[in-house]
Amino acid sequence: MRRPPIAVALSLAAGAAALALVPEPRLGRATAIVTVCLVLWLTEAVPAFLPTVILWLASPLLLSDVSLPKALAWSADPVLTLFFGGFALGVAARRHGLDAALAQRLVRASRGRRARLLGLLMGGTAVLSMWMSNVAAAAMMIAASRPVLAALPPDDAFRRAVLVAIAMGGNFGGLATPVGTGPNGIAIAAAEAQHHITFAAWMLFGVPLAIGLIAVAYVVLVRRHRVRGAFEAPAAPAARLSPAGRGLLVVFGVTVVAWLTEPLHGVAAALVALAAVVLLFGAGLLARDDLAKIDWGTLLLIAGGIGLGRLIEHAGLVDAVTARLGLEAAPATLRLLVFVLAAATMSALMSNTGTATMLIPLALQIDPAPSTAVLVAVATSLGAPFVVSTPPNAMVYGEGGVTSRDLLVPGLVVMLAGAALVTWTGPLVLRLFGVP
Repeated sequence: MRRPPIAVALSLAAGAAALALVPEPRLGRATAIVTVCLVLWLTEAVPAFLPTVILWLASPLLLSDVSLPKALAWSADPVLTLFFGGFALGVAARRHGLDAALAQRLVRASRGRRARLLGLLMGGTAVLSMWMSNVAAAAMMIAASRPVLAALPPDDAFRRAVLVAIAMGGNFGGLATPVGTGPNGIAIAAAEAQHHITFAAWMLFGVPLAIGLIAVAYVVLVRRHRVRGAFEAPAAPAARLSPAGRGLLVVFGVTVVAWLTEPLHGVAAALVALAAVVLLFGAGLLARDDLAKIDWGTLLLIAGGIGLGRLIEHAGLVDAVTARLGLEAAPATLRLLVFVLAAATMSALMSNTGTATMLIPLALQIDPAPSTAVLVAVATSLGAPFVVSTPPNAMVYGEGGVTSRDLLVPGLVVMLAGAALVTWTGPLVLRLFGVP
């Protein structure tokens, strides 16, 4: 939905309905704030930061026991620093050509084999989206594969398979790391009161899951589009990294190692991210102008998601909603399946961060284990079967030749298989890695 006047009118109508239908005044005002913000987030019809600002302004205006400092403090979470560091590393990678160099080398590494190119592009896009925006990752891979794509007719099956592979890699790579996508940060913040989820613990679970999902999508694409044989690889040599690019590789490697070894040295991942930012600017790998390239809108979106979760908890909205759901008596696996499928389905049609903001507090109220927050967040990355589900899907569709069915078949297979896998194995696997 991209019609701001309609979305704004809908959000205001929903907020007014909440005020009218909820009998308790304080609860009604809190519900109105939550409803307005969620409708604006889920429809993605206004800039991502706007609902966050509405949350900060409306909470002290409508709730007598909430001051502006308190509303701002709800959103002040160390996970924002972690994402800030990840975004800064992504900007530095684009500035010094690390992402372009990786993309070009993947095309050359395929050695003219179609199936190999498909797997390398899908895996490379996933690796990039683990650390930067999936939009940037997909755009870079599309650019790197364009010499190959340009030699093929728009409706060629291999061309369509390559584009869809890039989209699938961007969609599912983000769930592998805490900084890969906004819902991951919201889940970490929501679970922090009960259990600190380290960078390594998330990746021990997220990386194998992402690899499995991408492998399923790869098999579907290879079989569906009959990907086999050779293609004519571009003859141009891959661009060489500058000394600054090689220096950035060192910074990136040290940062990732420090994130993964947090249990050994005890330095929080957020502090490591902040130190990486200081090093990037101090060493001249980023300049003042690069600050404008950092995805501030997404940072504010995550901040708003965290703050909205705290408002929901503060106002007692979760208790009121869960009492009506009647899921407490259902088996634990069934409860989790309901939330996982709801998260995947909603994020296939609407904002995944807005979906996580709404569902994670509800899920934690019914199943308070930290693993529940992680699994609901992961499920929001599964919703990728439609053209409008994710930016990478829309980008490859815009290249021409790709049909909605090309995205629907692998996206739906991975969505359903991933939901089943996450529901029945997720809690056990997370417990093995120390997340209760």
